[in-house]
Amino acid sequence: MRTKRFAVPVALAVALSVFPAMAEKIKATVYKSPECGCCHVWVGYLRENGFDVRVKDMDDVTPVKNFFRIPGDLWSCHTAIIGRYAVEGHVPVEAIDRLLAEKPQIKGIALPGMPSGSPGMPGPKTEKFIIYTISDNRPAVF
Repeated sequence: MRTKRFAVPVALAVALSVFPAMAEKIKATVYKSPECGCCHVWVGYLRENGFDVRVKDMDDVTPVKNFFRIPGDLWSCHTAIIGRYAVEGHVPVEAIDRLLAEKPQIKGIALPGMPSGSPGMPGPKTEKFIIYTISDNRPAVF
């Protein structure tokens, strides 16, 4: 009986020390308009994919985009800060995971506009999603 009582906590402690990524969710702060439904859906998409999301509703997200120096041609309806990176628009989790794993020397990534079928956007996917880098240089395909 005594062995069973300690086995579970010990197993959990070992698992958490061996797999720290499983113990801690990646934090994201999403700046968006309170009226934007697709932004709300994208926040849910991040949460479903294991992110710990904090939402900052704002009437105008432009100051956030300007603060992070996101070029206007890369803008979408919301901006997220994940780790040290800006993530602009309806970027798929696979691109975010790649960004966080590779840790490139850029400011962030963007999926400009509001493409149909992208995470948070209704409708079928009608085009290939092109994710761009955000940096001091010209945007490049990520």
